[in-house]
Amino acid sequence: MHFYRFTTTLLTACLMPLTTLAASWGYIGETGPARWGEISKAYATCQTGINQSPIDIQTTTTSKLGLPALNMQYFDGPTRFRSINHTLQATMSSYTSNSIEIDETLYYLKQFDFHAPSEHTLNGKTYPLELQLVHKNQHGDIAIVAVMFDVDEPNQAIQNLWESFPAMEDSSMPIFSPVNINQLLPDNKTYWRYRGSLTTPPCTEGVTWAVLKTPVTLSADQLDKFHYIVGSANNRPPQPLNERKITESYSGDTEILY
Repeated sequence: MHFYRFTTTLLTACLMPLTTLAASWGYIGETGPARWGEISKAYATCQTGINQSPIDIQTTTTSKLGLPALNMQYFDGPTRFRSINHTLQATMSSYTSNSIEIDETLYYLKQFDFHAPSEHTLNGKTYPLELQLVHKNQHGDIAIVAVMFDVDEPNQAIQNLWESFPAMEDSSMPIFSPVNINQLLPDNKTYWRYRGSLTTPPCTEGVTWAVLKTPVTLSADQLDKFHYIVGSANNRPPQPLNERKITESYSGDTEILY
């Protein structure tokens, strides 16, 4: 039995107003993703929304547009590691030193967490782990950068994070070893972009997603330790694309995927 398998009622995600207790939700059985919209009225969008995340990114049909490179500036590492909402989440003490720029607007890094296996898929392919870096701009709009992980060489930033596992459910621990966020990112930062939602209840829409094309690596032992703490899976299945379009950056240009 995984002692970190989270099945009790928790607060809503930190990036949402903490005004009410969230209804219990999970990833299997009666509280799994297919039933999220029925668990609480606050989660109705999980079932009725038309721009939901994650998605399967299909690359078969493209046409060129123009999308700028993703300007990512990460200088400070996270300071606390927390168990919440069926995942492990790293939080920042400074909300202005790490940012990305999208459409000439700065979004500041608030937190990042992990999903295993990946929530986004590429032409149906699932990755062993997905990192999601959650940002907000000054108006409260959300942008999330997703990074895929393959199993190969160990990742030093992951190793440093894993040294600071929270001692109990819904608790947080100081991060003992400095974490360089840039070690969680590939050198090639070309990406896919689309409009979607949070991937956990309440599945709020209006989120800008940037899914990096190039995966990074972690070791099999590092992945096993995550599963030991969190459980076998904490990923929402891909949702229908509907009428949305996916833009793709490459060599300073852009494609659009249908």
